[in-house]
Amino acid sequence: MAELGVNIDHVATVRQARRTNEPDPVWAAAMAELGGADAITIHLREDRRHIQDRDVRVLRETVTVKLNLELAAGDEVVDIACQVRPDQATLVPENRAEVTTEGGLDVLAQRDRLRGVVDRLRQAGIFVSLFLDPDPAQIAAGCELGAEAIELHTGQYALARPGPARHQELLKLANAGRAIVQQGLALHAGHGLTYRNVQPVAQIAHMHELNIGHSIVARALMVGMERAVREMKTLIT
Repeated sequence: MAELGVNIDHVATVRQARRTNEPDPVWAAAMAELGGADAITIHLREDRRHIQDRDVRVLRETVTVKLNLELAAGDEVVDIACQVRPDQATLVPENRAEVTTEGGLDVLAQRDRLRGVVDRLRQAGIFVSLFLDPDPAQIAAGCELGAEAIELHTGQYALARPGPARHQELLKLANAGRAIVQQGLALHAGHGLTYRNVQPVAQIAHMHELNIGHSIVARALMVGMERAVREMKTLIT
């Protein structure tokens, strides 16, 4: 049974649109926990477009489930992670021009850099996950860096049209998941998952954690965060 990590970045996006103090992602996290969230996920971007340093520190003090901090491999945000010590750190690529994360880390191009960051985070007592595309070469390289989990980028699966194209993307995810588990790492997945497409991914063998944000926050605008999270939990269990 997969655990649900609720990404609350877009609650902060609404707040930052007016540079005010509401809606507060700290409140959103509490409501997500009431709905059954197993983890709260936040992404501290280098440009601080949504989650702010204050949010990370307050959430570390208030979240009672797992706190998962997504971050790039930059020195500043890695320093913050080592100081705050979230339960989990997920290393992701970051491009300031992107609207949202566009793909997985290129482990092959920055193997040494990433290995050093993984070591720093683990020495701080933080469980480390890598956000990777379901590409065999990237998965193989990622499994050698000392991380404890790999989160599969499900964006191409989410974008594929229902039918053969989506089935092919699901097979890629399942094959990558098998390779990850065989190497002794925990299997996570996320990006673009919605109430309509999440179930096949949740049913991949040994799926441990799904991180979902935009779809839940969008649903929460209509029915409230607690109910939106509860409905997603029902779908993945």
